[in-house]
Formats: sequence, C-alpha cells, structure tokens
Amino acid sequence: MSSLVRISNAPLVRTLVNHSLRSVRLISSSQKNRDAATLDIPKKAAVPSSAAAASSVGSGRNWVSYGFDRHDEAHDRSVTNASFFFTVTLCLVLGTAYWAYVPDPQLQDWSQREAYLELRRREAAGLEPISKDFIDPAQIVLPSDEELGNTEIVI
Repeated sequence: MSSLVRISNAPLVRTLVNHSLRSVRLISSSQKNRDAATLDIPKKAAVPSSAAAASSVGSGRNWVSYGFDRHDEAHDRSVTNASFFFTVTLCLVLGTAYWAYVPDPQLQDWSQREAYLELRRREAAGLEPISKDFIDPAQIVLPSDEELGNTEIVI
C-alpha cells in the first residue's frame, strides 16, 4: 500500500495522469430536465413526537441497515461485524492456513519419495527399473484358447 502512495506522489506519474485526464472529453447522454417526467409526492402527515422517537431509533444520521436488524442500529452493526469476523477471519484465513498445512491424506508425497528411493536402489544394484517378472509367472492363471473363444484380445 505504501508503494502505491509513493508511486502516486512521483512527479512523472502525476504529470501523466493529469495529461491523460485533460485529453478526456466527457459527453453527457442524460435527458434534459425539462424532458424528464416528475412525480408529485404528497407530504406525510405530522407524526406525534413520542411515536416519531419510537419509530426512528438511530435515524438521525441517515442510517442504512446492513440487513441484519432494521430497527436497532447498534445490534445491526454488531451482528454485521461478528458475521464478517467469523466469515473472513475464521473461515477464510484460518481455513486457508489449515488447508495449506494439513498433512497429505493420500500419502502422494510419501509414495513418490519411496518410488525414487526404490529406483535409485535398483539402479545401484544394476537391475532393470521395473522387472518383467514382477509377479511370479507360475502364479498367473491365464484362460485357455477354448475359454477365450472369439473374444478380441487387445494388447
């Protein structure tokens, strides 16, 4: 953030921005005031002062609700702050940190390390990387030609 402030204070940047803003021509496409339609809204009837005070809690400052409580400004503000705290801080920040540092549940890193170690051991012993007799051929039971019949064999 501080680097943005430093960049914006640079004389060259200021000159470029001011020059580009001078060359921009803004065109208004809105209707003229005399062409716009107007509505006559009747004035509200005078409300007694006790009813006005009860109905407009916190409305002295043009308060707009965040949507959690439309009648109590303090409660609306506290619920808004609490919801943003739980959503941003706990869910996003702590959830991301947990997800980044959780151990590998499928052991992919471990299996890759073990594969590299086994490959290095086999190369040092002068063996093939993968033996063609990984499983003893005597243990493999293949179907006979009669059992296969006309089945297409794809290798």
